[in-house]
Amino acid sequence: MKILYAIQGTGNGHISRAREIVPLLQQYGEVDLLISGTQADVQLVQKVKYQLHGFSFVFGKKGGVNHYETWKTMNLPRFVKDMKTIPLKEYNLILNDFEPVTAWACRMQGVESVGLSHQASFQSRKVPKPKSIDWAQLVMKYYAPASHYVGFHFERYDDFIYTPVIRAEIRNMKVSNLGHYTVYLPAIDDKYLVPILKQIPLVKWQVFSKHTKLSYIDGNVEVCPINNELFNKSLASCAGLFTGGGFEGPAEALFLGKKLLVAPMKFQYEQQCNAFALKKFGLPVIWASNRNWLPIIKNWVEQPQEHQFHFPDETAAVIDKVVKDFAR
Repeated sequence: MKILYAIQGTGNGHISRAREIVPLLQQYGEVDLLISGTQADVQLVQKVKYQLHGFSFVFGKKGGVNHYETWKTMNLPRFVKDMKTIPLKEYNLILNDFEPVTAWACRMQGVESVGLSHQASFQSRKVPKPKSIDWAQLVMKYYAPASHYVGFHFERYDDFIYTPVIRAEIRNMKVSNLGHYTVYLPAIDDKYLVPILKQIPLVKWQVFSKHTKLSYIDGNVEVCPINNELFNKSLASCAGLFTGGGFEGPAEALFLGKKLLVAPMKFQYEQQCNAFALKKFGLPVIWASNRNWLPIIKNWVEQPQEHQFHFPDETAAVIDKVVKDFAR
């Protein structure tokens, strides 16, 4: 059996999930990997056969997408050309983690594909979603369309939705609480964050930033470039995680029983939905409309956070079902 696994390269969550799924897929046959996008900070261990440009959302420094840089990276003629280069008919199973080039190539050529991603869960009306303008929902629906969907979310909202894929290195890590707080907000410049965090002087902060190449310490705030090993170590021993409205990062914190505060990116529909779902669980959220972050962060640090999430290790069973149900 030949399997094509296409992965979105914007953000780290898609790659992190793929690192768990690829070895499971390889038990069923030959797996070719395709990645499009250029905004991930982690890499796959396995060899990537197709590295495409795709459409990437470029993180800004003020809490949202950098629309100008995002627009500059878009190249529709190259997108169409790349669509035509993928030999889709060679594969018995095509899996897509919110990757648009393969998704649209399959749609144009009438080839079935399986959307295997967190975003796939949004096909269900049962998933919590805030009221929003229609174009945001249309982007989610048509960015990477598929024939079938298998989704992951914080809760099993529907029969095709499963709990998060938690990395083995997270499941197996030794958890402690050394009192510091870990921060990962890729769409916010550390130069903006540090002055805010310094106003809570009795807390030690460990900030991992996409916007610095050098580590430095400013008062009670330590800032480091993105480093997966150091981040995991910090997360395992922290009191809580302050992060964006992504999916995998918050899911890992919840799995480890850490306090969680999220600040979803502005105008990013998926992150708004994730934050909305977490808010329903009673977890704190900093929305774009919150101009003064300090009281919210202070309250989060000072107050206990009671939450229990059970994310069983069901990834192997999910992959087995996907292969049996959709391979041709």
